[in-house]
Amino acid sequence: MSKFPNTITFTSQIDIQAAKDEKSSPTFSMLAYTGGPMMVAGFDLPVVVDLTGLQITRQQLPVRLEHDPTKGVGHTSSVIIDNCQLKAEGVISRDTGWARDVANSGKRGFPWQVSIGAAVLKHEYLQPDAIEIVNGQEITGDCYIVRSSILKELSFVDSGADTATEAQITANNHHSIGGTHSMPETKTDETKDIKACDCADCTTCQTCKSQEKPIETIEAKATPSQIEAAAVADPVADMRIKAAAESKRIADIRSICKGEHADIEAKAIEKGWNTTQCELEVLRASRPSAPAIHIPTTTHSPQIFEAVALMSSGLSTPRLEAMYDSPTLEAADKLRGIGIQEFCEQVVGNQLPRFRRDASGWLQAAFSTTSLPGILSNIANKMLLEGYNYIEDAWRQICKIASVNDFKEHTRYRMTGAFKFEQVGADGELKHGKLDELKFGQKADTHGIMFALTRQMIINDDMGAFTDIPRQIGMGAAEAIADAVWGLLLSNPNSFFSAGNKNYSEGAETALSVDALTAAEILFGEQTKPNGRPLGISPRILLVPIALKVIAQQLMKSVDLNETTTANKAKPKSNPHVGKFDVVSSSYLGNASFDGASSKAWYLFADPNRLPALEVAFLNGVDRPTVEKTDADFNTLGIQFRGYIDFGVREQDHRGAAKFKGE
Repeated sequence: MSKFPNTITFTSQIDIQAAKDEKSSPTFSMLAYTGGPMMVAGFDLPVVVDLTGLQITRQQLPVRLEHDPTKGVGHTSSVIIDNCQLKAEGVISRDTGWARDVANSGKRGFPWQVSIGAAVLKHEYLQPDAIEIVNGQEITGDCYIVRSSILKELSFVDSGADTATEAQITANNHHSIGGTHSMPETKTDETKDIKACDCADCTTCQTCKSQEKPIETIEAKATPSQIEAAAVADPVADMRIKAAAESKRIADIRSICKGEHADIEAKAIEKGWNTTQCELEVLRASRPSAPAIHIPTTTHSPQIFEAVALMSSGLSTPRLEAMYDSPTLEAADKLRGIGIQEFCEQVVGNQLPRFRRDASGWLQAAFSTTSLPGILSNIANKMLLEGYNYIEDAWRQICKIASVNDFKEHTRYRMTGAFKFEQVGADGELKHGKLDELKFGQKADTHGIMFALTRQMIINDDMGAFTDIPRQIGMGAAEAIADAVWGLLLSNPNSFFSAGNKNYSEGAETALSVDALTAAEILFGEQTKPNGRPLGISPRILLVPIALKVIAQQLMKSVDLNETTTANKAKPKSNPHVGKFDVVSSSYLGNASFDGASSKAWYLFADPNRLPALEVAFLNGVDRPTVEKTDADFNTLGIQFRGYIDFGVREQDHRGAAKFKGE
């Protein structure tokens, strides 16, 4: 089932006729909607607009071309719902090319149609085979019924959905144009009965000319009571009187604006202002004003709702200020502290059913829009990343970060052959280098978990509880990677650190000190290529548990060391390792829950991008968890989300690291 929008337009047929005379504006009347089902563009099911719920907030509605506000045509003078049908009358009152095009094209027989634009306030889905009486008609289900809406505007278009509707525009003579009939002429005491004329061209017909009488003359001589009586007796006369008044209003507005306030002029004509309103607005615009700061209105933007939820999560002000601008945070602060139910109603823009009485109805109404699921997903993503970044990620400094494009086993190759340049002999022949390779494996797997906006959270109306769950899941995603990396390192897979690999040393002399670092650097430097030549790669990272962090930092930052045995030495000893290695520490190394953990063992690592000892690979390079909304689970009365991340951890080249037991 498609998502229902906030507005809807439906079209109907219209026939155009010309104006009564050259001085007056063309007027129209139309049967805009007959109350039945329509196929509206963008929907897979018919749509029925319940006319009992259609609000007509004003009689003078704008009439446009193709729903474009910049293509004004005119306005309505009367909009009514009569006998379960929508009817309207109006004037092509705009002095625009679009208005002239509509009138002239209609005069030439172009079959214009009218499209109605309405704002949707409430709708429902009528189940298949269900039957309801709407607009006096029996409507069979598998369709949408718009129960509440506001009529906003009418537009001339060239296609229609309700083909049973029609519209007429009055002509400038008594003939029918394009096969349609003109509307009745207004009679007064001073008009003569107009006889039927069969001439081909009234512009040269003396009989017709002798019968013509300008409408302005008739209106000028008629008394107010006569005009009122004529309007009651003849709706066309009433429409003409209103059209004349509208034409005079527009002329007065243009005279007041004098071509210097085009925006005020357009707004005054469209909104139906009188001359007093227009004069006041022009006066205000003419006054000098002090410089002002104009803040764009973002009261109901998705970013504001996201900020409201993040505020309830306890996110710090600096973090919020890094995500959103000041106007957004100011607007969000006014909504601070609202619960989940009010939050969802604010996002949806409608009052939802009470959750305690109709939990399923609340969920369906709240999540039938496109805005709420998207906003909640964005909130969950932001909180998940917040939690993800809370957890220690020291593993990033010692591991190579790689990418794989599927979940299959991947093989990494590292070239190890001899490529040393050799002297070229007298014959000028260059010798071929030997190309060997080492193979290392890698494979990514999916790690994830489900979470939900549960029935209990909604009843408790606790927004903080919802935001805390994805934060905890983000922390869980980071912990999953950290556990995998440090668990692999400490488990020493396949005797990765061993005397046979020349990257392991133990004994009292391996306790972290200047001398131990010297011995470690020598051990690392004695690593060789498969051909026996020196590896030629120096260590760059000193990895230590938290217990050795201070000692390691002192060894890297102190120029002079005053080492002690039984007594202080007379002179400080120069530190040969100052600034030589980057210190990285992790609380995982000394945690007893991991096999092989030690608070005394320490490591040297090469630059992981040059010679990786460990590698973490992410599917398609996405190294952050992802949140997705799933379909509502009505068995548990909640809306579910899932968070997942795809990664793999594998040991690579043992020559890229060395371990020292420290005891």
